[in-house]
Amino acid sequence: MKTSHSGIDFIEAHEGFVSRAYLDPVGVLTIGTGFTNRSGVFRKMWGRKLKPGDTITRTQNQRILKEALANEYEPPVESGTPADAKQHEFDAAVSATFNLGARFMSWKAAQLWKAGNRSASAEHWANNYNKAGGRKLPGLVRRRKEEAHLFLTGEYAGVGEGTQRKEIASRPAKPDPVVKEAQVALKRFGFDPGEIDGWMGRNTKAAVMAYQNTHPHLTNDGIIGPATMAQLRRDGIAVRDAAQKGGGLSLVSGIGAAVAGFPWLEATAFVAVLAAIYFAWRYRDVIQRRFNKLFRREVA
Repeated sequence: MKTSHSGIDFIEAHEGFVSRAYLDPVGVLTIGTGFTNRSGVFRKMWGRKLKPGDTITRTQNQRILKEALANEYEPPVESGTPADAKQHEFDAAVSATFNLGARFMSWKAAQLWKAGNRSASAEHWANNYNKAGGRKLPGLVRRRKEEAHLFLTGEYAGVGEGTQRKEIASRPAKPDPVVKEAQVALKRFGFDPGEIDGWMGRNTKAAVMAYQNTHPHLTNDGIIGPATMAQLRRDGIAVRDAAQKGGGLSLVSGIGAAVAGFPWLEATAFVAVLAAIYFAWRYRDVIQRRFNKLFRREVA
C-alpha cells in the first residue's frame, strides 16, 4: 500500500512549503515540506546537512518528498498495519509518521488499530502526540484531530495548517484558527493586529509584516506561512522556558548547595548565570528579534 494522491495533499496541506531553511518551534532547522536533518533520505538527496540560508525549489522538494515517503515513512506503516487496513487509514498513519517519526507505529494509537479497536485508536490519537518542547501546540492539536478524523471517517478535511494566509478583503464566514492563533501571539509580543477575529485583514497583515521586519530569519511578505507560525510558536516556548526552567534550575541548585553545605546565594547566582547563557544561546534568534523591535531596526 502506498500513500494516495489525497494523502499526499493532506500531508502537504499540513506541512506547507517553505523555500528557505527556517527554525521549527523547538529550533530544528527545516526546509521545503517539513524536511530536516533527521531524515536520512533528505540528507542523502541533499548531499550534506541542511544549513541556515539554504533554499529549495518546488521540483527538488517534490523529488525528495516522493523518495522520503517511499523509503522512510511508508515502510514502517506498511509493516505495522493490520491486514484489513483501508487506504484512508494508511494515509492518516503516514501523515503522523511523517510528523512524529516511525516510532508512532509502536505507540498506543497504532497498537489499538492493530488490535482492531479503531474507535479507541482514533480517540487516543486525537488527544495525544501534540506537544513540542514540552508544550502543547495548537497546530499539533489540530493535526492530530484531523488525522484521527481521516483515519476514522475517510474524510480528507482540515484547515490546511501549512497553507499560506494572505490578506483577504472581507471577513470569512468562520474564523480561521491559524490566523487567530497568530493574532493572539502577535498581540502578546507587542504587534497589534486589532481584533482577535481569525480574519487575515489589513491590520493583521500589517502586524505580521512588522513582526517579520524585526526577525533575522523571516521573509518580509506580510503572509502567515509555516516559517512565520513556527517562529511565533518558538517565541512562546522561549517565554515559557525563561520563566519556568531558568527559575527552576536556580531553585534546585540552591537546595543542592544547601544540602552539600555550600553557600546558597553564591551557588544559585552561579547557576542562574549559566542558565542565562544557555537560554541566550538557544534563543538567540528570539533575542535578536526583540532587540530589533526595541531599537526599531528592520531586517533586510
